[in-house]
Amino acid sequence: MDSNELASLPGINPNIPDASRIYDYTLGGTHNFEADRQAAEYMFSMVPSTRKWVRMLRACLQTAARRMAADGFKHWVDFASGLPTADHVHSVMPDARVIYTDINALTIDSARHLLGENPRVKYMECDIRGAGEFLRRPDVESFLEGERRVALGANAITVFLSAEENRKFFRDLYDWAAPGSKLFTTFETKEAGLSTPKWEQFVGMFRKMGESFNLYSLPEYLDLCGPWSQDHMGVVPVSEFIGKPSGYITEEDREGIGIEFYAVILEKR
Repeated sequence: MDSNELASLPGINPNIPDASRIYDYTLGGTHNFEADRQAAEYMFSMVPSTRKWVRMLRACLQTAARRMAADGFKHWVDFASGLPTADHVHSVMPDARVIYTDINALTIDSARHLLGENPRVKYMECDIRGAGEFLRRPDVESFLEGERRVALGANAITVFLSAEENRKFFRDLYDWAAPGSKLFTTFETKEAGLSTPKWEQFVGMFRKMGESFNLYSLPEYLDLCGPWSQDHMGVVPVSEFIGKPSGYITEEDREGIGIEFYAVILEKR
């Protein structure tokens, strides 16, 4: 489906930027409009490394999916998924049953058109603040064939939750999942006490849209994950997680405030 087909969907307004389409543009996708591209470029003007970090986060998701597939997982539940374009989980794990979720109705409608009639993939509405209730829904359990030893994905979402919401989210997943389940997630950090006017403007943009935007230290993030255990690789910078060479992240990429993203696969033992 191209942008013309996307524009024909009920409720889609090409003149109003949408978070999922902005993300798509940042990844180099084609499912976006001029308003989305302008909004993204405005973000890049404040934090130029945004595009690089976002593309690494998508590469991390693909790497995690390949590792989960190698571990024999046949079920993946993904939270706050955005648009399921060609480089998303179902493309990396074509034999798995994949559930994507989002809270935005327009994103969900667009995503379902993108996916077509693929019987192994379902896009469902879910507020991640109620992830536990979502996982216990009969239609979710039916699609997962009653399986609770599953792969879970929470890519680039912790920053949009309060500490209490993060703790509840990770605990809800842990309580639902069977032993042997794994959870891929990422954390965004910066050096404590450092900021710049453009960074404050960047954060303010999200808050004006009604989004929470909270960075925590790496120890704080790991504490919020509660009872989950790290796998053998542990928590590492995203550049290391996807095998980039030393020096791939430059000082310019850290935007003068020590930006770093981390990735980890957690386990329920």
